[in-house]
Amino acid sequence: MGSRERAGRVAVYFVASPLQYLAARRIAENFEAGARQVLVWYKPGVTPIVRQEDWDAAAYMPWPRWEPLPGPFGRLRRQRDNIRLVAGLVGPCESLHIHSAVFDTEAINYFLRALPKASGARRMHARILPDGIISIRRYPLSLTKRLAQYARKLRRLLAPELDYWCFSGDRIGSDALFCDRVYVIPGLPHEYALDKAVVLPPLVTPRAGSRAASGAARSALVIGQPLVGAGLMKAADRDAVSSAIHTWLAAEGITQVFYKGHPKDPEKELNHPDYTVVTLDEPLEVHLANTAYDAVVGVRSSALLFARQTAPASTRVVAFGWERVRFKSDDERRQMEEAFRATGVDLLSVP
Repeated sequence: MGSRERAGRVAVYFVASPLQYLAARRIAENFEAGARQVLVWYKPGVTPIVRQEDWDAAAYMPWPRWEPLPGPFGRLRRQRDNIRLVAGLVGPCESLHIHSAVFDTEAINYFLRALPKASGARRMHARILPDGIISIRRYPLSLTKRLAQYARKLRRLLAPELDYWCFSGDRIGSDALFCDRVYVIPGLPHEYALDKAVVLPPLVTPRAGSRAASGAARSALVIGQPLVGAGLMKAADRDAVSSAIHTWLAAEGITQVFYKGHPKDPEKELNHPDYTVVTLDEPLEVHLANTAYDAVVGVRSSALLFARQTAPASTRVVAFGWERVRFKSDDERRQMEEAFRATGVDLLSVP
């Protein structure tokens, strides 16, 4: 690393989902032009969509909790190994912009202090990546979680570079002193400070001619997500919502129905035998922007919001059965409902 030419500015993006990946590309193109662009992804599901040629450096980073190194102190040694990995990608530089959807996690937070030291950077700013429907709300750190931050700081007794940066307020770090910018998705409400919030351009630009009709048959995409598996619904409620979607599609005269599952939905909870399961080699948001469906339906997936933003006005985008969903609070339901209605997604009840 010592022989590499010193960069002026390096932008590092820690991403865990296709949506975060798309946001990172927009930031790199529109807000970090001229910087060395470094992508680090830490969920294996992102691997198929990564275009190495779009980045100056890119690598998969194992999550210490789920992929510790073998032997004693495997998580700690993995974290140190990750710091060396990312520092090698970054190289010597004058300033660092570290992007992540959340900074209240040990796998990312330690980089705030360790990476500037490893790269010799004189300046560092942390910036928040959008994370779909989660990003419309603030999530204040509880006293228990704040105390846990100080416990994580004790690791520096064994490894000096693991110096956790404690903070308060919103758990993603939007209130912290190290954060100077929060990127938000166009068209979605949010609760972040206006002097920090920066609206991104549309995450996806439809390809020319990509929405040409593919025949007379009406088609729809059902967007799956873990419902019972995530504790959002009882099994009986999930079955009622799935049946209501199936009945609605038939009543709309839709004869071709495709099903896109979620990585955390191995049971394909909203699937039916007469649906065709699709596997994509591109982010779902890109697929939605470039495929001519007559309807896109689901429950409360963020993908419904993007479908409404990118699809023609003639496409029905519908969320079903929210009265059967377990929300964390009435406030969460209200804010999510405002976001979906503001974007133009129809909310249909399931009695």
